[in-house]
Amino acid sequence: MVLVFAETWKGQFKKSTFEAVRYGASCAQMAGSHCTALVMGACDNPSELATHGAENIIHVSDAGSFEPHAFAGTMADIAQKDGAKALVIAGTSNGKALAGILAIKANAAAISQVIALPESMSPLTVERSAFSSKGLEICASKAAQTVLTLIPNAIGMTEVSPGAGNLQSAGMSGTALAVPGEQTVASGSIPLPEAERVVSAGRGLKAAENWGMVEALATVLGATTACSKPVSDIGWRPHSEHVGQTGIQINPQLYIAIGISGAIQHLAGVSGSKVIVAINIDPEAPFFKAADYGVVGDAFEVVPKLTEALKKHFA
Repeated sequence: MVLVFAETWKGQFKKSTFEAVRYGASCAQMAGSHCTALVMGACDNPSELATHGAENIIHVSDAGSFEPHAFAGTMADIAQKDGAKALVIAGTSNGKALAGILAIKANAAAISQVIALPESMSPLTVERSAFSSKGLEICASKAAQTVLTLIPNAIGMTEVSPGAGNLQSAGMSGTALAVPGEQTVASGSIPLPEAERVVSAGRGLKAAENWGMVEALATVLGATTACSKPVSDIGWRPHSEHVGQTGIQINPQLYIAIGISGAIQHLAGVSGSKVIVAINIDPEAPFFKAADYGVVGDAFEVVPKLTEALKKHFA
């Protein structure tokens, strides 16, 4: 059996949750087994996961707010009871906090940064991103149970057959070691790890008040905005928008970098983008070596013209 942690936010499933459930369903099909999704806390429609391949859905409605030790203990108990071979978790902030503790409580192996479906289920063999996305590793686990954390958007929404959607109830068995505080997130845009399109900018914009043209381009594309580390460090943009090795790792379909030189630390967090467009006044900017398309020019001239052209295209 494959057990998937189905993360929610305010009663709703995240896109990364659907990816994880579909991944788990594909693993179960390969193993000739079934996929069970574990929903913890309030959820408006847990049965929705059946359309993404979950044959069984376990809802722990009394879980309360996310607390990694309590959630990991409960998931480990269910995995042990049902004989789960693979425990699948989306690599969100909560998912990363959960994975290590779960591996310890379940006495399981752990493979992080997974970017592809397994090559084999016996032994469980998967490909993962390594060395800040500069390399790939093939990892094989012979353990009775293995925790897999997936990079959001790296695998995509694989095609699976709908599950039976057998909904069951369970109670919390894990013990919390901390009292969860109030959780808040930025509103008004798609979270960066789940965004299909991202428009990012760096110090080439010269000042925080110039960010309007970045937001205008993002609005036209239906994209989320991001920034380089120096920009967040000097307070032009919030740290929640910082993408890179020490920030958020993203894997969008389209990444537009405006006025960003392309230091290796930044590239480590965005190299999984399917298409990269770099706009920079410096023809020797390192980003051009990594970009699929490059525009050499002044961002203050190029970006407004690009925005207007896209408005006409989408009109």
